[in-house]
Amino acid sequence: MKKYIVLAVLFVFPLVVYLFFASGVNHFAKLPVLTQDIDEIGQYAEVQFTDRITVLGFFGSALQDKKGLALNLNQKIYKRFYQFEDFQFVIALPKGTETQAELLKQELAGTTGTDMSRWVFSFLTPEQLTSIFDSLYLPLQLDQNDASPYVFIVDREGNLRGRDDDDFVGYDARSVADINNNMVDDVKVILAEYRMALKKYNQKAIR
Repeated sequence: MKKYIVLAVLFVFPLVVYLFFASGVNHFAKLPVLTQDIDEIGQYAEVQFTDRITVLGFFGSALQDKKGLALNLNQKIYKRFYQFEDFQFVIALPKGTETQAELLKQELAGTTGTDMSRWVFSFLTPEQLTSIFDSLYLPLQLDQNDASPYVFIVDREGNLRGRDDDDFVGYDARSVADINNNMVDDVKVILAEYRMALKKYNQKAIR
């Protein structure tokens, strides 16, 4: 009898615990909305936030200085999630950086061998860049090159999503730890959130 109890504890109990927490994640894990209805980039460019899950970045006019950030994000985030439908990277840049951007994109593709079609550079005026960045309503500013080391998650409704910690201001692309430990998890959460919503919608449609 004791043998069966021990076996139950060793094999059944961990399974029950796993199912409990998996169920909890499915029902309760959502990435908080930090700012609603940020400035839609689609009014300035062909790309849009609406109906897309977007990683948004501002790399500025000195793209050679952002190569490390781009490689980090490409390896840890883009390469991992780019095959999900409606997922995209949008890097907002000042007009005049088109050649630099194309060279950087080629280098990124050559480094990982990844399809870069969902990594989009969008070229805007300084006023347009500032308008979008300021609409995030975070205690940050673009630098003299219209750049920021932070990247952001924008949902399909055009809302800024992220952690509701007091010190959260975005994901620091300079920090491998921040991207690995925080951003990867948060992208997983928002993708799972939309998959669940789609699944529920499809189930209702079948009925």
